[in-house]
Amino acid sequence: MGQQRAMRRFAKWHIWLGWLVGFPILMWTVTGLVMVAKPIEEVRGNHLRKDVAEQALPPDTNISVSLPSGSTKPVRTVTTQVERGETVTRITYMDGTSDRFRADGSRMSPLSNVEARLIVAESIEGGDQVVDTTLYDADSVPFDFRRPMPVWQVALADGTHVYVGTETGQIEAVRTEWWRTFDFMWGLHIMDLQTREDTHHPILVLFAFLSVIGALLGCVLMFRRRKAKVRA
Repeated sequence: MGQQRAMRRFAKWHIWLGWLVGFPILMWTVTGLVMVAKPIEEVRGNHLRKDVAEQALPPDTNISVSLPSGSTKPVRTVTTQVERGETVTRITYMDGTSDRFRADGSRMSPLSNVEARLIVAESIEGGDQVVDTTLYDADSVPFDFRRPMPVWQVALADGTHVYVGTETGQIEAVRTEWWRTFDFMWGLHIMDLQTREDTHHPILVLFAFLSVIGALLGCVLMFRRRKAKVRA
């Protein structure tokens, strides 16, 4: 009798937990299904990037770059390459900022609207179908970029947003409409629609814990039903 009473109690708990965590479990399943519906490379827009061959530096290239005398920022990397027919040296600092210099050592100004459009047209499939361009400062970037750096947002006719760094002169991100759908589903999946980055917060941990308890109770009750059928 004691075992039967405990099983009835487990069954009651299982029903209440089912009502409590049923919606989160359904949401996790649906959002997970949407997120795996397409390959992650397509979500990230990698299929839109053209294979643009890097131009080799002329053998007689001489590079002369000098940082400002008052500069104390630690340098992370220094790279030199040909960009749209011009030799460009890029210095990236440890804080994530960067500067571009011509071969004669003169500093290049931040990327212009026209240059950003040219980069997108050369590097992205359909990149010539531009409907709008917007300049964003590092502290006011759009939500679908979420990186503290100044960028041009080049909006394409198919809804894709291509972000080009004004300091780096490179495509920093490709955000398709499917990426934005994926991002929203990810926010629902981790129950964080505000930042969509916090995968460890009390609400998520609580519902995950309750779901595990509900699943364990279901397993226990499943064995109880099997024994009942054998006795019958």
